[in-house]
Amino acid sequence: MLVKNCKILDKGIEKIVDILIENEKIIKIDKNIDRCDDTEVIDANKNFVLPGIVDLHTHMRDPGLSQKEDFTTGSMACAKGGVTTFVDMPNTVPAVITEKILDEKKEILKGKSYVDYGFNFGGSKNDNSSEICKVVDKVVATKIFLNVSTGDMLVTDENAIVNIFKNSKIVAVHAEGEMVKKAIEFAKKYNKPLYLCHLSTEEEVNFVREAKKEGLEVYAEVTPHHLFLNDSDVNRNEKSKMLLRTKPELKTKKDNEALWEGLRDGTIDTIGTDHAPHLIEEKLKKLTFGMPSVENSLEMMLKGVKENKITLQRLIEVMSTSPAKIMKIKNKGKLEVGYDGDLVIVDINDSTKIDKESLVTKANWTPYEGVVRGGKVLTTILRGKKIYSDNKFYGINGREISYE
Repeated sequence: MLVKNCKILDKGIEKIVDILIENEKIIKIDKNIDRCDDTEVIDANKNFVLPGIVDLHTHMRDPGLSQKEDFTTGSMACAKGGVTTFVDMPNTVPAVITEKILDEKKEILKGKSYVDYGFNFGGSKNDNSSEICKVVDKVVATKIFLNVSTGDMLVTDENAIVNIFKNSKIVAVHAEGEMVKKAIEFAKKYNKPLYLCHLSTEEEVNFVREAKKEGLEVYAEVTPHHLFLNDSDVNRNEKSKMLLRTKPELKTKKDNEALWEGLRDGTIDTIGTDHAPHLIEEKLKKLTFGMPSVENSLEMMLKGVKENKITLQRLIEVMSTSPAKIMKIKNKGKLEVGYDGDLVIVDINDSTKIDKESLVTKANWTPYEGVVRGGKVLTTILRGKKIYSDNKFYGINGREISYE
C-alpha cells in the first residue's frame, strides 16, 4: 500500500510525504514515492496522518456480557475512532483470573476483531499470584482493583496485593484518592512498574508528580471524559444524572484543569478511554457505572488541540507512542520505518457535531452527543490494509499483539 500526500509531524515540523507499506510494515517515508503496478494507492489529500491510536483500557464485554458490546462491534468502534490497537480488561464473565480462562477467552475471540488487540490479566481477591506467574508473558499487565468498580474483583487483602505486585510484569490499578498513594507505595517497595488507570482528581495528579520526582517507574492515564466532562454535566438534567455515571465519578472543573496540566507537563503519560459500554436502556433503568468512549476519543482529543489545551505532537505521544512504549507492545505507536503500517487519516478541519445516529457501538449512545468534534477520522489502516473509510468497514484483520 502507498499512502500519498500525507501531512505528518516530524519532530514538531509539518511535512508532506508518501508512506509505503509492504508486508505489513512501513518500509519507506519520503516525498514522491513511485508506485508499483500492484500497489494499492490511497490519497490522504494533505490531511494529517497519525500513527494508529493505542488504547490500553477498554472493556469489550466479551465473553459473558456481549449484549452490551462484543469483540466485533467494539473493534468496529475502535476502527471508526482511529484506534488500531486496544487492550481488553479482565472483568468479563468469567473473570480472567486463571491461565485456563485466559486461554479460553483468547480462543473464543480469535478472528472477531477489526483491529489488533491484547489482554490484561486480573488480580484476584483470593491471591492468584501462582496463575500470574504462568501468564506473565501472555498478557499486557496484571489489572488489580483497589476500589469498587463493575464486577466482583476488588482486592483488599494486603498479602494478596503484595504477592500480585511481586509476581507481575507491570501492575495496572484501578485506584482512587488515597489508594493511588497506596499503590505508589507498593510499587516503590517491590520495585515494580505501576500503571495508574483513569486519574480523576488534582490530588491524584500531585501524587504521581511527586512519585516521578522520586524517580519511580509510575505511569498515569487519563480518560477523555475526565478531561472534558465534570459534575456540572452530570447534574444538567435527570437523564444525564443516569448516563454520565462512571467509576471513578466525574469530578469538578478544577480537577479537569489539573488533569489537562498533568497531561501537558508529562505527569500523565497516556489517554485510555475506559470504554465501558452499557445499553442506554440499562443506564436509564437503574444506576449503572461506565460509559462508551473509544469511538470518539481521538475526535475529542483533537478538540483539545483546537482549544490549545494540548499540542498535536503531545496528542500523538499520549495516544500512540507512549502507550506502546510503556507496555512494550512490538512495532506499534510510531510512523517510522520498521513499525507496523497502522495509520489514521484525519480531517482536522471537520467541525461537525458528534451524533448518535452514526455510532457502531452496541451501547448506542455517547457522552459526547452534540459536541463539536475537533476533527474527523476519514480512514483507518491496519498493517497496510484499509479497515475503515468513509463509514464503511473492510474485513476483520485484527490479531493479538506481541511484545518486545
